Amino acid sequence: MSRLVVVSNRVADPQDAAPGGLAIALEEALQRQGGLWFGWGGKLCDQSEPQLSISQWDAVTVATTELHKRDHDSYYSGFCNNVLWPVFHNRLDLAAFDPVFYDGYQRVNRQFAQQLLPLLQDDDVIWVHDYHMIALAAELRALGCQQRIGFFLHIPFPPLVTLSAVPQHKALMQALMAFDLVGLQSRQDLQHFESYVLAQADGRISHRHHYRVHGEQTRCEVFPIGIDAHAFAALTHTPQAQQVQSTMTQAYRQRRLVVGIDRLDYSKGLPERIHAFRDLLERHPEHRRSATLVQIGSPTREHLQAYADIRSEFESLCGAINGDFGELDWMPVRYIHQVLTRAQLAGLCHSAAVGLVTPLRDGMNLVAKEFIAAQNPDDPGVLVLSRFAGAAEQLQEALLVNPYDAHSTADSIDQALQMPLAERIERHQKLLARIQTEDVHWWCQRFLQALGQCQPAVQRKPRFSVPALSRIPAADADLPMTRPTRDGSFPYLHVVTGGNAAPRPAAAAQRMGR
Repeated sequence: MSRLVVVSNRVADPQDAAPGGLAIALEEALQRQGGLWFGWGGKLCDQSEPQLSISQWDAVTVATTELHKRDHDSYYSGFCNNVLWPVFHNRLDLAAFDPVFYDGYQRVNRQFAQQLLPLLQDDDVIWVHDYHMIALAAELRALGCQQRIGFFLHIPFPPLVTLSAVPQHKALMQALMAFDLVGLQSRQDLQHFESYVLAQADGRISHRHHYRVHGEQTRCEVFPIGIDAHAFAALTHTPQAQQVQSTMTQAYRQRRLVVGIDRLDYSKGLPERIHAFRDLLERHPEHRRSATLVQIGSPTREHLQAYADIRSEFESLCGAINGDFGELDWMPVRYIHQVLTRAQLAGLCHSAAVGLVTPLRDGMNLVAKEFIAAQNPDDPGVLVLSRFAGAAEQLQEALLVNPYDAHSTADSIDQALQMPLAERIERHQKLLARIQTEDVHWWCQRFLQALGQCQPAVQRKPRFSVPALSRIPAADADLPMTRPTRDGSFPYLHVVTGGNAAPRPAAAAQRMGR
Protein backbone atom coordinates (compact mmCIF):
# COMPACT_ATOMS: atom_id res chain seq x y z
CA MET A 1 0.00 0.00 0.00
CA SER A 2 1.33 3.42 -0.97
CA ARG A 3 2.13 5.88 1.78
CA LEU A 4 -0.22 8.87 2.04
CA VAL A 5 1.23 12.37 2.19
CA VAL A 6 -1.18 15.13 3.25
CA VAL A 7 -0.25 18.78 2.65
CA SER A 8 -2.24 21.66 4.11
CA ASN A 9 -1.62 25.24 5.11
CA ARG A 10 -1.82 24.26 8.79
CA VAL A 11 -1.26 20.85 10.34
CA ALA A 12 -3.76 19.41 12.80
CA ASP A 13 -2.60 19.45 16.42
CA PRO A 14 -2.16 15.86 17.69
CA GLN A 15 -2.86 17.16 21.22
CA ASP A 16 -6.25 18.64 20.29
CA ALA A 17 -8.79 17.05 22.61
CA ALA A 18 -11.69 17.74 20.23
CA PRO A 19 -10.46 17.65 16.63
CA GLY A 20 -12.80 18.35 13.75
CA GLY A 21 -14.15 15.66 11.45
CA LEU A 22 -11.68 16.43 8.65
CA ALA A 23 -8.70 16.03 10.97
CA ILE A 24 -10.11 12.74 12.26
CA ALA A 25 -10.68 11.33 8.77
CA LEU A 26 -7.26 12.34 7.52
CA GLU A 27 -5.61 10.99 10.66
CA GLU A 28 -7.34 7.65 10.19
CA ALA A 29 -6.22 7.43 6.56
CA LEU A 30 -2.67 8.41 7.50
CA GLN A 31 -2.52 5.92 10.36
CA ARG A 32 -3.95 3.15 8.18
CA GLN A 33 -1.55 3.65 5.29
CA GLY A 34 1.36 5.09 7.20
CA GLY A 35 1.94 8.64 6.20
CA LEU A 36 3.29 12.15 6.41
CA TRP A 37 1.39 15.35 7.23
CA PHE A 38 3.20 18.46 6.03
CA GLY A 39 2.33 22.12 6.54
CA TRP A 40 3.01 25.35 8.36
CA GLY A 41 3.44 24.93 12.10
CA GLY A 42 2.24 28.43 12.98
CA LYS A 43 5.69 29.87 13.70
CA LEU A 44 7.29 32.89 12.06
CA CYS A 45 11.05 33.08 11.73
CA ASP A 46 13.71 35.75 11.36
CA GLN A 47 16.43 33.39 10.13
CA SER A 48 17.59 33.26 6.52
CA GLU A 49 16.13 29.77 6.09
CA PRO A 50 12.84 28.51 7.57
CA GLN A 51 13.48 25.41 9.65
CA LEU A 52 11.64 22.13 9.32
CA SER A 53 10.50 20.33 12.48
CA ILE A 54 9.74 16.62 12.32
CA SER A 55 7.93 14.58 14.95
CA GLN A 56 6.17 11.23 15.12
CA TRP A 57 2.46 10.75 15.83
CA ASP A 58 2.04 6.98 16.07
CA ALA A 59 2.34 5.81 12.44
CA VAL A 60 2.24 9.37 11.11
CA THR A 61 5.23 11.62 10.56
CA VAL A 62 4.35 15.26 11.17
CA ALA A 63 6.55 17.80 9.40
CA THR A 64 6.00 21.52 9.99
CA THR A 65 7.86 24.44 8.53
CA GLU A 66 8.26 28.08 9.50
CA LEU A 67 7.39 31.13 7.43
CA HIS A 68 9.04 34.51 7.24
CA LYS A 69 6.70 37.26 8.40
CA ARG A 70 6.95 38.99 5.04
CA ASP A 71 5.94 35.81 3.25
CA HIS A 72 3.14 35.09 5.70
CA ASP A 73 1.77 38.60 5.20
CA SER A 74 1.84 38.46 1.40
CA TYR A 75 0.89 34.78 1.03
CA TYR A 76 -1.71 34.24 3.75
CA SER A 77 -3.03 37.67 4.72
CA GLY A 78 -2.45 38.92 1.19
CA PHE A 79 -3.13 36.54 -1.69
CA CYS A 80 -5.11 33.90 0.22
CA ASN A 81 -7.36 36.18 2.27
CA ASN A 82 -7.44 39.35 0.16
CA VAL A 83 -7.61 37.75 -3.30
CA LEU A 84 -8.56 34.07 -3.44
CA TRP A 85 -11.06 34.01 -0.58
CA PRO A 86 -13.16 37.01 -1.72
CA VAL A 87 -12.95 36.12 -5.41
CA PHE A 88 -13.88 32.47 -4.89
CA HIS A 89 -16.85 33.67 -2.80
CA ASN A 90 -17.98 36.13 -5.51
CA ARG A 91 -16.85 39.26 -3.65
CA LEU A 92 -14.70 41.03 -6.22
CA ASP A 93 -15.41 44.30 -4.43
CA LEU A 94 -13.33 43.09 -1.46
CA ALA A 95 -10.36 41.80 -3.46
CA ALA A 96 -7.00 43.61 -3.43
CA PHE A 97 -4.96 42.68 -6.51
CA ASP A 98 -1.50 43.64 -5.29
CA PRO A 99 1.26 41.90 -7.33
CA VAL A 100 3.32 41.58 -4.14
CA PHE A 101 0.67 39.21 -2.77
CA TYR A 102 1.03 36.81 -5.68
CA ASP A 103 4.81 36.83 -5.48
CA GLY A 104 4.59 35.84 -1.81
CA TYR A 105 2.06 33.12 -2.66
CA GLN A 106 4.47 31.64 -5.19
CA ARG A 107 7.41 31.85 -2.78
CA VAL A 108 5.58 29.94 -0.06
CA ASN A 109 4.35 27.27 -2.47
CA ARG A 110 7.91 26.92 -3.74
CA GLN A 111 9.24 26.71 -0.18
CA PHE A 112 6.73 23.98 0.64
CA ALA A 113 7.74 22.03 -2.48
CA GLN A 114 11.45 22.29 -1.78
CA GLN A 115 11.09 21.21 1.83
CA LEU A 116 8.61 18.44 1.06
CA LEU A 117 10.50 16.87 -1.85
CA PRO A 118 13.35 15.33 0.20
CA LEU A 119 10.80 13.68 2.49
CA LEU A 120 8.96 11.87 -0.32
CA GLN A 121 9.19 8.19 -1.17
CA ASP A 122 8.88 6.80 -4.69
CA ASP A 123 5.39 5.34 -4.34
CA ASP A 124 3.86 8.10 -2.20
CA VAL A 125 0.39 9.42 -2.96
CA ILE A 126 0.18 13.16 -2.23
CA TRP A 127 -3.08 14.86 -1.21
CA VAL A 128 -2.97 18.67 -1.18
CA HIS A 129 -5.71 20.67 0.52
CA ASP A 130 -7.32 23.97 -0.37
CA TYR A 131 -6.72 27.28 -2.05
CA HIS A 132 -3.51 28.07 -0.17
CA MET A 133 -1.67 25.41 -2.19
CA ILE A 134 -2.93 25.72 -5.77
CA ALA A 135 0.61 26.20 -7.09
CA LEU A 136 2.21 23.34 -5.13
CA ALA A 137 1.93 20.56 -7.71
CA ALA A 138 3.48 22.76 -10.41
CA GLU A 139 6.37 23.56 -8.08
CA LEU A 140 6.85 19.88 -7.26
CA ARG A 141 6.71 18.90 -10.94
CA ALA A 142 9.31 21.55 -11.74
CA LEU A 143 11.61 19.80 -9.24
CA GLY A 144 11.00 16.43 -10.87
CA CYS A 145 8.28 14.97 -8.66
CA GLN A 146 6.49 12.14 -10.48
CA GLN A 147 4.23 10.81 -7.75
CA ARG A 148 0.44 11.01 -7.97
CA ILE A 149 -0.74 14.37 -6.64
CA GLY A 150 -4.35 15.16 -5.84
CA PHE A 151 -5.93 18.46 -4.82
CA PHE A 152 -9.17 19.16 -2.98
CA LEU A 153 -10.71 22.62 -2.97
CA HIS A 154 -12.79 23.12 0.18
CA ILE A 155 -14.21 26.49 -0.92
CA PRO A 156 -16.37 27.22 -4.00
CA PHE A 157 -14.88 27.32 -7.48
CA PRO A 158 -15.92 30.68 -8.96
CA PRO A 159 -17.64 31.36 -12.28
CA LEU A 160 -15.50 32.08 -15.32
CA VAL A 161 -16.18 35.82 -15.37
CA THR A 162 -15.29 36.15 -11.68
CA LEU A 163 -12.10 34.10 -11.79
CA SER A 164 -10.96 35.96 -14.90
CA ALA A 165 -10.78 39.17 -12.86
CA VAL A 166 -7.72 37.83 -11.04
CA PRO A 167 -4.68 39.12 -12.97
CA GLN A 168 -2.88 35.79 -12.49
CA HIS A 169 -5.88 33.58 -13.31
CA LYS A 170 -4.17 31.85 -16.25
CA ALA A 171 -1.10 30.97 -14.19
CA LEU A 172 -3.29 29.68 -11.37
CA MET A 173 -5.31 27.45 -13.68
CA GLN A 174 -2.22 26.19 -15.44
CA ALA A 175 -0.78 25.33 -12.03
CA LEU A 176 -3.99 23.53 -11.13
CA MET A 177 -3.61 21.36 -14.22
CA ALA A 178 -0.36 19.98 -12.76
CA PHE A 179 -2.43 17.92 -10.33
CA ASP A 180 -3.47 14.44 -11.42
CA LEU A 181 -6.84 14.80 -9.69
CA VAL A 182 -8.79 17.91 -8.71
CA GLY A 183 -11.67 17.44 -6.28
CA LEU A 184 -14.50 19.95 -5.93
CA GLN A 185 -17.44 20.21 -3.53
CA SER A 186 -20.44 20.48 -5.85
CA ARG A 187 -21.71 19.95 -9.38
CA GLN A 188 -21.94 23.71 -9.77
CA ASP A 189 -18.24 24.01 -8.94
CA LEU A 190 -17.48 21.41 -11.61
CA GLN A 191 -19.55 23.35 -14.14
CA HIS A 192 -17.56 26.50 -13.35
CA PHE A 193 -14.27 24.61 -13.68
CA GLU A 194 -15.34 23.09 -16.98
CA SER A 195 -16.51 26.44 -18.35
CA TYR A 196 -13.14 27.99 -17.61
CA VAL A 197 -11.16 25.12 -19.15
CA LEU A 198 -13.23 25.15 -22.35
CA ALA A 199 -13.73 28.89 -22.82
CA GLN A 200 -10.65 30.52 -21.30
CA ALA A 201 -7.90 27.89 -21.32
CA ASP A 202 -8.62 26.57 -24.82
CA GLY A 203 -8.96 23.10 -23.36
CA ARG A 204 -11.18 20.15 -24.14
CA ILE A 205 -12.81 17.17 -22.47
CA SER A 206 -10.82 14.10 -23.51
CA HIS A 207 -13.29 11.72 -21.86
CA ARG A 208 -15.55 11.66 -18.80
CA HIS A 209 -14.10 13.79 -15.98
CA HIS A 210 -10.79 14.22 -17.84
CA TYR A 211 -9.73 17.64 -19.12
CA ARG A 212 -6.84 18.32 -21.48
CA VAL A 213 -5.12 21.72 -21.68
CA HIS A 214 -1.98 22.27 -23.79
CA GLY A 215 -1.16 18.56 -23.75
CA GLU A 216 -1.72 18.12 -20.02
CA GLN A 217 -4.57 15.95 -18.79
CA THR A 218 -6.19 16.36 -15.38
CA ARG A 219 -9.11 14.49 -13.87
CA CYS A 220 -11.69 16.66 -12.09
CA GLU A 221 -14.65 15.29 -10.13
CA VAL A 222 -17.11 16.16 -7.39
CA PHE A 223 -16.37 14.82 -3.91
CA PRO A 224 -18.78 16.47 -1.43
CA ILE A 225 -17.18 16.44 2.00
CA GLY A 226 -19.14 15.06 4.92
CA ILE A 227 -18.97 14.86 8.69
CA ASP A 228 -18.71 11.99 11.15
CA ALA A 229 -22.44 12.07 11.86
CA HIS A 230 -22.38 9.38 14.53
CA ALA A 231 -19.53 11.05 16.41
CA PHE A 232 -21.23 14.46 16.35
CA ALA A 233 -24.52 12.96 17.51
CA ALA A 234 -22.65 11.31 20.39
CA LEU A 235 -21.47 14.75 21.53
CA THR A 236 -25.05 15.64 22.46
CA HIS A 237 -24.80 13.13 25.33
CA THR A 238 -21.66 14.65 26.84
CA PRO A 239 -21.92 16.65 30.10
CA GLN A 240 -20.95 19.89 28.37
CA ALA A 241 -23.65 19.50 25.70
CA GLN A 242 -26.29 18.52 28.23
CA GLN A 243 -25.45 21.57 30.32
CA VAL A 244 -26.14 23.74 27.27
CA GLN A 245 -29.42 21.92 26.66
CA SER A 246 -30.46 22.42 30.29
CA THR A 247 -29.58 26.12 30.16
CA MET A 248 -31.52 26.63 26.93
CA THR A 249 -34.54 24.77 28.29
CA GLN A 250 -34.64 26.89 31.43
CA ALA A 251 -34.03 30.19 29.65
CA TYR A 252 -36.47 29.55 26.78
CA ARG A 253 -39.09 27.33 28.38
CA GLN A 254 -41.96 29.05 26.58
CA ARG A 255 -40.01 29.99 23.46
CA ARG A 256 -38.57 28.33 20.39
CA LEU A 257 -34.93 28.64 19.43
CA VAL A 258 -33.73 29.58 15.97
CA VAL A 259 -29.99 28.95 15.87
CA GLY A 260 -27.24 30.29 13.61
CA ILE A 261 -23.64 29.12 13.98
CA ASP A 262 -21.03 30.82 11.83
CA ARG A 263 -17.65 32.42 11.72
CA LEU A 264 -18.09 36.18 11.47
CA ASP A 265 -17.28 36.14 7.76
CA TYR A 266 -18.84 38.27 5.03
CA SER A 267 -19.62 35.12 3.02
CA LYS A 268 -22.01 33.82 5.69
CA GLY A 269 -24.86 36.25 5.00
CA LEU A 270 -25.25 37.41 8.59
CA PRO A 271 -26.66 40.90 7.88
CA GLU A 272 -29.11 39.35 5.42
CA ARG A 273 -30.12 36.87 8.13
CA ILE A 274 -31.01 39.69 10.53
CA HIS A 275 -33.01 41.41 7.79
CA ALA A 276 -34.96 38.18 7.27
CA PHE A 277 -35.59 37.73 10.99
CA ARG A 278 -36.81 41.34 11.22
CA ASP A 279 -39.15 40.68 8.31
CA LEU A 280 -40.44 37.59 10.14
CA LEU A 281 -41.28 39.62 13.25
CA GLU A 282 -42.90 42.40 11.21
CA ARG A 283 -45.15 40.20 9.06
CA HIS A 284 -45.69 37.33 11.49
CA PRO A 285 -46.20 39.03 14.85
CA GLU A 286 -47.26 35.73 16.42
CA HIS A 287 -43.54 34.87 16.61
CA ARG A 288 -42.74 37.90 18.75
CA ARG A 289 -41.85 36.75 22.26
CA SER A 290 -42.14 33.13 21.10
CA ALA A 291 -39.08 32.87 18.82
CA THR A 292 -35.51 33.88 19.60
CA LEU A 293 -32.53 33.84 17.26
CA VAL A 294 -29.36 32.71 19.03
CA GLN A 295 -26.52 33.66 16.69
CA ILE A 296 -22.95 32.49 17.27
CA GLY A 297 -20.55 34.70 15.33
CA SER A 298 -17.11 33.42 16.23
CA PRO A 299 -14.09 35.69 15.69
CA THR A 300 -12.06 35.19 12.53
CA ARG A 301 -9.38 37.16 10.62
CA GLU A 302 -10.00 40.20 12.77
CA HIS A 303 -6.86 41.92 11.49
CA LEU A 304 -8.47 42.38 8.06
CA GLN A 305 -10.59 45.47 7.44
CA ALA A 306 -13.37 43.59 5.65
CA TYR A 307 -13.94 41.50 8.77
CA ALA A 308 -13.94 44.52 11.04
CA ASP A 309 -16.52 46.08 8.72
CA ILE A 310 -18.84 43.06 8.72
CA ARG A 311 -18.64 42.84 12.51
CA SER A 312 -19.56 46.50 12.87
CA GLU A 313 -22.48 46.18 10.44
CA PHE A 314 -23.79 42.98 11.99
CA GLU A 315 -23.59 44.19 15.58
CA SER A 316 -25.36 47.41 14.60
CA LEU A 317 -28.20 45.39 13.05
CA CYS A 318 -28.46 43.17 16.15
CA GLY A 319 -28.73 46.25 18.35
CA ALA A 320 -31.35 47.82 16.08
CA ILE A 321 -33.64 44.79 15.97
CA ASN A 322 -33.39 44.32 19.73
CA GLY A 323 -34.11 47.99 20.27
CA ASP A 324 -37.13 47.95 17.98
CA PHE A 325 -38.72 44.67 19.08
CA GLY A 326 -37.20 43.78 22.45
CA GLU A 327 -39.11 43.82 25.72
CA LEU A 328 -38.01 43.74 29.35
CA ASP A 329 -38.15 39.95 29.46
CA TRP A 330 -37.41 39.09 25.80
CA MET A 331 -34.91 40.01 23.12
CA PRO A 332 -35.34 38.73 19.56
CA VAL A 333 -31.61 38.19 18.97
CA ARG A 334 -28.94 36.87 21.30
CA TYR A 335 -25.56 37.40 19.65
CA ILE A 336 -22.44 35.68 21.00
CA HIS A 337 -19.05 36.69 19.61
CA GLN A 338 -17.12 33.77 21.06
CA VAL A 339 -15.74 30.38 20.06
CA LEU A 340 -17.77 27.52 21.50
CA THR A 341 -16.55 23.95 21.88
CA ARG A 342 -17.91 21.29 19.57
CA ALA A 343 -19.82 19.76 22.47
CA GLN A 344 -21.46 23.12 23.24
CA LEU A 345 -22.39 23.53 19.59
CA ALA A 346 -23.89 20.04 19.55
CA GLY A 347 -25.96 20.89 22.62
CA LEU A 348 -27.12 24.16 21.05
CA CYS A 349 -28.14 22.43 17.82
CA HIS A 350 -30.00 19.75 19.78
CA SER A 351 -32.00 22.46 21.58
CA ALA A 352 -33.03 24.33 18.43
CA ALA A 353 -36.36 24.23 16.64
CA VAL A 354 -34.80 25.76 13.53
CA GLY A 355 -31.25 25.74 12.18
CA LEU A 356 -30.58 28.82 10.06
CA VAL A 357 -27.69 28.20 7.63
CA THR A 358 -27.90 30.94 5.01
CA PRO A 359 -24.49 31.77 3.51
CA LEU A 360 -24.32 33.94 0.42
CA ARG A 361 -21.80 31.44 -0.98
CA ASP A 362 -20.18 28.42 0.62
CA GLY A 363 -18.19 25.46 -0.62
CA MET A 364 -20.15 23.00 1.52
CA ASN A 365 -21.05 24.26 5.03
CA LEU A 366 -20.69 21.43 7.50
CA VAL A 367 -22.76 23.23 10.16
CA ALA A 368 -25.84 22.25 8.15
CA LYS A 369 -24.89 18.58 8.43
CA GLU A 370 -23.95 18.90 12.10
CA PHE A 371 -27.35 20.43 12.84
CA ILE A 372 -29.04 17.38 11.30
CA ALA A 373 -26.82 14.95 13.21
CA ALA A 374 -27.53 16.63 16.57
CA GLN A 375 -31.33 16.43 16.38
CA ASN A 376 -33.63 14.28 18.47
CA PRO A 377 -35.06 11.92 15.81
CA ASP A 378 -38.40 11.82 17.65
CA ASP A 379 -38.75 15.62 17.72
CA PRO A 380 -36.29 17.05 15.20
CA GLY A 381 -35.68 20.67 14.35
CA VAL A 382 -35.95 21.99 10.79
CA LEU A 383 -33.00 23.08 8.67
CA VAL A 384 -33.39 26.29 6.65
CA LEU A 385 -30.53 26.23 4.15
CA SER A 386 -29.19 28.62 1.53
CA ARG A 387 -29.37 27.43 -2.07
CA PHE A 388 -25.88 28.86 -2.48
CA ALA A 389 -24.23 26.44 -0.05
CA GLY A 390 -22.68 23.35 -1.60
CA ALA A 391 -24.59 21.27 0.95
CA ALA A 392 -27.87 22.18 -0.77
CA GLU A 393 -27.13 19.67 -3.54
CA GLN A 394 -27.24 16.82 -1.01
CA LEU A 395 -29.75 18.20 1.50
CA GLN A 396 -32.81 18.67 -0.69
CA GLU A 397 -35.23 17.90 2.18
CA ALA A 398 -34.16 21.08 3.97
CA LEU A 399 -36.12 24.29 3.34
CA LEU A 400 -33.96 25.85 0.63
CA VAL A 401 -33.90 29.65 0.46
CA ASN A 402 -32.36 32.57 -1.39
CA PRO A 403 -30.62 34.51 1.43
CA TYR A 404 -30.75 37.71 -0.62
CA ASP A 405 -34.57 37.56 -0.47
CA ALA A 406 -35.47 38.53 3.10
CA HIS A 407 -39.20 38.10 2.44
CA SER A 408 -39.04 34.49 1.25
CA THR A 409 -36.43 33.56 3.86
CA ALA A 410 -38.74 34.89 6.57
CA ASP A 411 -41.58 32.82 5.14
CA SER A 412 -39.39 29.71 5.28
CA ILE A 413 -38.52 30.39 8.93
CA ASP A 414 -42.23 30.73 9.63
CA GLN A 415 -42.88 27.46 7.79
CA ALA A 416 -40.17 25.73 9.84
CA LEU A 417 -41.55 27.01 13.14
CA GLN A 418 -45.05 25.77 12.29
CA MET A 419 -44.14 22.50 10.55
CA PRO A 420 -46.11 19.48 11.83
CA LEU A 421 -44.17 16.81 13.70
CA ALA A 422 -44.83 14.10 11.09
CA GLU A 423 -43.34 16.24 8.31
CA ARG A 424 -40.36 17.19 10.47
CA ILE A 425 -39.63 13.53 11.19
CA GLU A 426 -39.97 12.52 7.54
CA ARG A 427 -37.61 15.25 6.34
CA HIS A 428 -35.10 14.55 9.10
CA GLN A 429 -35.01 10.80 8.46
CA LYS A 430 -34.03 11.36 4.83
CA LEU A 431 -31.46 14.01 5.69
CA LEU A 432 -29.94 11.91 8.47
CA ALA A 433 -29.66 8.82 6.28
CA ARG A 434 -27.79 10.83 3.67
CA ILE A 435 -25.24 12.42 6.00
CA GLN A 436 -24.64 9.07 7.70
CA THR A 437 -24.01 7.35 4.36
CA GLU A 438 -22.12 10.16 2.65
CA ASP A 439 -19.93 10.95 5.64
CA VAL A 440 -16.37 12.18 5.95
CA HIS A 441 -14.95 8.65 5.74
CA TRP A 442 -16.90 8.00 2.53
CA TRP A 443 -15.53 11.27 1.14
CA CYS A 444 -11.95 10.40 2.06
CA GLN A 445 -12.13 6.89 0.63
CA ARG A 446 -13.72 8.06 -2.64
CA PHE A 447 -11.06 10.69 -3.22
CA LEU A 448 -8.12 8.41 -2.45
CA GLN A 449 -9.58 5.63 -4.58
CA ALA A 450 -9.92 8.03 -7.53
CA LEU A 451 -6.40 9.35 -7.00
CA GLY A 452 -5.05 5.80 -6.88
CA GLN A 453 -6.61 5.16 -10.29
CA CYS A 454 -4.73 8.07 -11.86
CA GLN A 455 -1.80 7.14 -14.05
CA PRO A 456 1.54 7.94 -12.37
CA ALA A 457 3.41 10.84 -13.93
CA VAL A 458 6.41 8.60 -14.64
CA GLN A 459 4.26 6.76 -17.23
CA ARG A 460 3.31 9.97 -19.00
CA LYS A 461 5.16 12.65 -20.84
CA PRO A 462 7.18 15.01 -18.61
CA ARG A 463 5.01 17.53 -16.82
CA PHE A 464 5.26 21.18 -17.82
CA SER A 465 6.66 23.85 -15.56
CA VAL A 466 4.45 26.87 -14.98
CA PRO A 467 5.73 30.05 -16.70
CA ALA A 468 4.87 32.09 -13.62
CA LEU A 469 7.51 30.21 -11.64
CA SER A 470 10.30 31.92 -13.54
CA ARG A 471 8.97 35.33 -12.47
CA ILE A 472 10.09 34.78 -8.88
CA PRO A 473 13.72 35.84 -8.28
CA ALA A 474 16.09 32.91 -7.85
CA ALA A 475 17.61 34.54 -4.80
CA ASP A 476 16.35 37.10 -2.36
CA ALA A 477 18.30 38.96 0.28
CA ASP A 478 15.73 38.09 2.92
CA LEU A 479 14.84 34.58 1.74
CA PRO A 480 17.43 32.70 -0.35
CA MET A 481 15.20 30.05 -1.88
CA THR A 482 16.53 26.52 -1.76
CA ARG A 483 17.34 24.88 -5.08
CA PRO A 484 18.74 21.39 -5.62
CA THR A 485 22.43 21.21 -6.48
CA ARG A 486 23.77 18.96 -9.24
CA ASP A 487 23.99 15.98 -6.87
CA GLY A 488 20.36 16.45 -5.87
CA SER A 489 20.99 17.80 -2.38
CA PHE A 490 19.29 20.83 -0.87
CA PRO A 491 22.07 22.76 0.85
CA TYR A 492 19.83 25.17 2.75
CA LEU A 493 17.30 22.67 4.07
CA HIS A 494 17.51 22.24 7.83
CA VAL A 495 15.50 19.81 9.88
CA VAL A 496 14.80 20.38 13.57
CA THR A 497 14.36 17.30 15.74
CA GLY A 498 14.48 17.43 19.48
CA GLY A 499 15.16 21.15 19.36
CA ASN A 500 18.43 20.91 17.40
CA ALA A 501 18.91 22.10 13.86
CA ALA A 502 21.08 20.07 11.54
CA PRO A 503 21.69 20.11 7.78
CA ARG A 504 19.79 17.36 6.01
CA PRO A 505 20.94 16.66 2.45
CA ALA A 506 18.34 15.06 0.22
CA ALA A 507 19.17 12.76 -2.67
CA ALA A 508 16.36 14.17 -4.75
CA ALA A 509 18.02 13.25 -8.03
CA GLN A 510 18.09 9.56 -7.15
CA ARG A 511 14.54 9.60 -5.84
CA MET A 512 13.25 11.33 -8.94
CA GLY A 513 15.13 8.97 -11.26
CA ARG A 514 17.49 11.60 -12.64
